[in-house]
Amino acid sequence: MKILITGSNGLLGQKLVYALRSRADVNLIATAPGKNRIREQEGYTYEELDITDSHAVEKIFSNHQPDCIINTAAMTNVDACTLHPDTCTKINVDAVRIIAENCKKHSTHLIQISTDFIFDGSKGPYKEEDIPNPQSVYAQSKLDSEKIIQQAGIDWCIIRTIIIYGVTDDQQRSNVVLWVKNSLEQKKTITVITDQYRSPTLAEDLAQACISAALKSSQGIFHVSGKELMSIIEIANKVADYFQLDKSFIKPVTSEELNLPAKRPPVTGFILDKAIRDLNYEPHTFEEGLKIVAEQLINKASLHQEG
Repeated sequence: MKILITGSNGLLGQKLVYALRSRADVNLIATAPGKNRIREQEGYTYEELDITDSHAVEKIFSNHQPDCIINTAAMTNVDACTLHPDTCTKINVDAVRIIAENCKKHSTHLIQISTDFIFDGSKGPYKEEDIPNPQSVYAQSKLDSEKIIQQAGIDWCIIRTIIIYGVTDDQQRSNVVLWVKNSLEQKKTITVITDQYRSPTLAEDLAQACISAALKSSQGIFHVSGKELMSIIEIANKVADYFQLDKSFIKPVTSEELNLPAKRPPVTGFILDKAIRDLNYEPHTFEEGLKIVAEQLINKASLHQEG
């Protein structure tokens, strides 16, 4: 099976490459803007790709004829999307339309990553059938892309997720776990939201759900996240406890006090029954996820010393 990944330099993209590169039943094509930033560069083909460039996307599809594409590429900085709505639309909406059109032309199964932010957060945790009510430019862009895919006349699968955390090879991308850990290690004071609740998702778990959906040619919407619903400050405290760091540098703040450009949903979280049943989804606990992150950071440090 020929699987093409967009955004392969990102957190989810890297996990997908590592999980698929040694599979005998998968021919893997990884794409991202710029050079390949994954340490292991064997077992797959890498191509530079800007998904907003329709000619470049057409060329990739024509050259590789993928059976499935997993689109992990997106503009995900929620405040940046509010401040730069045109760029957000170009990457999160227009590019998805280009990909969907090529999927139709080449009979390619499209797996699109979406977000809990399409909900307003008034009554989480959410099931797949709940009615979206986006509260930000980012959230609206992701919902718009969902609608494009559903109306494109293709085989599609939408996997919505929540706060992805994990370790990349080049450590250029931060996430809530690494941000808290790195800040507290440097004895930096961080302000952490008390009144928003999420279910953080280990990148490896999300990657496995995407792979399952690809291999099964799954159709429809799936909710994929961690099982535990926690406040953001509870997440931060758990990270501090796990890595034995000083919690006095964590300063609680409400959403209203922080007053960020983009509105966030107060309570999300997902009901995971469908993914567990149809994708054989088995998420790690947050504690288990932190252990995996810790082990990977130790491995990265030893590789860095060797290199």
